[in-house]
Amino acid sequence: MRLYRTSNGQYVEDGGSYYRVPEPSWDALVTHGDLQGYLLSIAGKSEPAEDFSQAKIAAPIGSQEVWAAGVTYYRSRSARMEEAKTAGGGDFYDRVYSAERPELFFKSTPHRVAGPGDDVRIRKDAKWSVPEPELTLLVNHRGQIIGYTAGNDMSSRDIEGENPLYLPQAKVYTGSCALGPCVLIGGEPLPADTPISLEIARNGRTEFAGSTTLRELKRAPDTLVEYLFRDNSFPFGAFLMTGTGIVPPDHFSLASGDRIRIAIDPIGTLENNVA
Repeated sequence: MRLYRTSNGQYVEDGGSYYRVPEPSWDALVTHGDLQGYLLSIAGKSEPAEDFSQAKIAAPIGSQEVWAAGVTYYRSRSARMEEAKTAGGGDFYDRVYSAERPELFFKSTPHRVAGPGDDVRIRKDAKWSVPEPELTLLVNHRGQIIGYTAGNDMSSRDIEGENPLYLPQAKVYTGSCALGPCVLIGGEPLPADTPISLEIARNGRTEFAGSTTLRELKRAPDTLVEYLFRDNSFPFGAFLMTGTGIVPPDHFSLASGDRIRIAIDPIGTLENNVA
C-alpha cells in the first residue's frame, strides 16, 4: 500500500483504490505504533475517496529531517574519485567505500524539499550539477524502517570535487532535495532486483537515461539506519537516502528547464523540473 500526502490531506492507496486517512497530521502518522495495521484498517472499513484525483500531491514530509548516505554504490565511488582527483581526494572516496563505517551526512530540512511536480534547483555558483536518484527510507522515531520513497539528491559535483570539505555547500541548499510521489508502506526489505531508473529530458528530448538495481547497493539499509541512530534522536522520524548508482557522464550538467524523472518500482515516478 502507498501513503500520499496531498493538498487535501493524507490518503492511502490499496488495490487501486484511494482512502482518506482521518489523521490530519503527517507527523502523527509517522510516529504511529502500528502504521501499516492502522492504514490496513482504514482501507478495509472505509469507502473509496472520490476526491483524490483533484488533490495536488505534495512531498511526503512533515517535520522529518532528510539525511543521506554517500559512496554506497561502486559507480558513485568511481565518480567521486574522478571528480576529486585534482584536489587529492580520490583515494579518500575509495577508503570510504571500503570502510566499515558508512558516510552519512545531513541533506535537508522540510522547507527545502520539493514534491512531485515542484521545481528543484541548481546552485548559481556551480558549473557541474547532476541529480542523484536514490531509494529513500522512511524511518520512525524508534529507528524502524516503515516505508520507502524515491529521492533526488541534487549535487554540485564541481564544488564537492574542489574539496571534500565543501560537501555541505554542494549538497544542502534550497531546492536541492525532492521526495515522492508517495511512501510505500512496509518494513520488509525491497527485493535486490528492484529497479531504479533516471531520465533527464531537455527540450523534449532524452538527454540522459540510466538504470541500476538494489543489488548494486553495497550497504544494507538497516545497517545505514543503525549508524544514523547512533547517539542521535529523531522525535518525528527521519528520511535516509541510500546513495546513487546512476551517474551521468562527466561532460553532462543540468540546465534550467530540464525535466528529471526518477522511477522506482513499486513506488512510482518522481518528476521535477529544474528551475
